[in-house]
Amino acid sequence: MKRRSFLIAGSFAALVPGLAAAQDYPAKVVRIVNPFGAGGALDQLARSLAQKMSDSMGQQFIVENKTGAGGNIGADFVAKSPGDGYTLIMGSSATHGINPTLYGAQLPFDAQKDFTPISVSVIQKNVLVINPAVVPVNNVQELIAFAKANPGKLSFGSAGTGTSQHLSGEMFRSMAGVDIVHVPYKGSAAAMTDLLGGQIAMMFTDIPVSLPHIKAGKLKVLGVTSAQPAAALPDVQPLAQQGLPGFDLKAWYGVMGPANMAKPVVEKLNAEITKALKSPDLSQSLESRGMEIIALDVPQSTAFVKSEMERWAQAVKVSGAKAQ
Repeated sequence: MKRRSFLIAGSFAALVPGLAAAQDYPAKVVRIVNPFGAGGALDQLARSLAQKMSDSMGQQFIVENKTGAGGNIGADFVAKSPGDGYTLIMGSSATHGINPTLYGAQLPFDAQKDFTPISVSVIQKNVLVINPAVVPVNNVQELIAFAKANPGKLSFGSAGTGTSQHLSGEMFRSMAGVDIVHVPYKGSAAAMTDLLGGQIAMMFTDIPVSLPHIKAGKLKVLGVTSAQPAAALPDVQPLAQQGLPGFDLKAWYGVMGPANMAKPVVEKLNAEITKALKSPDLSQSLESRGMEIIALDVPQSTAFVKSEMERWAQAVKVSGAKAQ
């Protein structure tokens, strides 16, 4: 009986530090690292969440952009940070889906073991857009024909090597049998600037960044990369329905932390992120920009990230994409 009481007391004592940490958390500024450039869809989501959580948790959440190497520089920084909940990352299908296979042994961290999934928050469908002044086509099949007639002359931009935008372009190159050149940037916003300026011809990009330019007539949208249409552009057909059957790629974004975070802190963050995502103003804002909110809980987020690593590994292999 004494032994049993001792074990129960010991188990409770082991929980106390985590419970106390959750009650006091956050006691100082929390950094959310965005491993890609400012202005893109991931950056917009990160800053929206940071503002909501600052308001609700009584402590400042700030976003820091640590870019480079397809998101790996920012991810490595967080992987090597203390698991105290004060350094987080906006993880994505790039950093925790594509890159483990694309970079392989070059990665300075383990994308699964070195992180704690907190909340897989949104799904982001990409679209294929062109600068109509550079590429005089009206649909996907005309683009394929134009690219085949001009091998090596069309360039497509992306938010960086290893992003879903890059992989979508590589998949298009492979499935359409065309010779197009990848130009990686440090974020969607920089690539979009060059697309609008005619320095690149086309881009597989997130809807929030491209939608204003599509509406203004500066860009022409040819298709959606997912198997189903996007709610923000319901009249735009998926590429899979335009002669590229089986084309189904979409990005996801979510908050993660370093390994060994206290479970109560992780659950507290998940609850606050879910509350923020489901607030009427933020949910409406995100959905109007083409993001689809999923707000998974902690076990679901953990399982989702694991399954996405496996799914994107296959997509990388099929596309033939290489780290640059």
